[in-house]
Amino acid sequence: MPSNEMVYIVDDDASVVDALSSLLRANGKQVQIFTSGQDFVDFERQDSCACLILDLRMPGLNGLQVQKSIAAQTTIPVIFITGRGDVPSTVTAMKGGAVDFLTKPIDESALLVSIDKALEQDRKLRRVAFEQESLLARYRSLTPREQQVLPLLVRGLLNKQAAGELGITEYTVQIHRGHIMRKMEADSFATLVKLASKLNLEASEAS
Repeated sequence: MPSNEMVYIVDDDASVVDALSSLLRANGKQVQIFTSGQDFVDFERQDSCACLILDLRMPGLNGLQVQKSIAAQTTIPVIFITGRGDVPSTVTAMKGGAVDFLTKPIDESALLVSIDKALEQDRKLRRVAFEQESLLARYRSLTPREQQVLPLLVRGLLNKQAAGELGITEYTVQIHRGHIMRKMEADSFATLVKLASKLNLEASEAS
């Protein structure tokens, strides 16, 4: 596991926290502990792959309230733990995107499997977000005219047809096309079409 990955534990029960943190550290995980939901909500996390083990029932902010509070700010995967779960809480937690819902006493093997699953989910989400941001940066590097030419090309218009729509020469479109391919880092026209589809250019134009 990459050294910057972190498992956060939020539980007001000291004995549970000690047992879980000892288990996870023995299995090579980095752990950070919080004894209340509010402490975790107020904490400024480092930008790294992580997951959250969250107690359902705590004084102050309970687990579901913490989940709801952080949902708008982060995509961190959540594993709920509880001493006495109930069906409505489980349903609410899973609808909110929880990876798992485990009852105490926690099955160590099940917890470790859930953590690995949660961390892998976070890696994938972060990778997708990074790739999308990189793609947007390449798109923003295009000139305004190149941004006009791109959707015409991926719609299947020939250079001559695109030139007619924009009132420019076919040669100028060819020049723009070359610049677009280079700036978007597309090694083929098929790749350019695929990249453009991820940008949702039609929706952007409509708005």
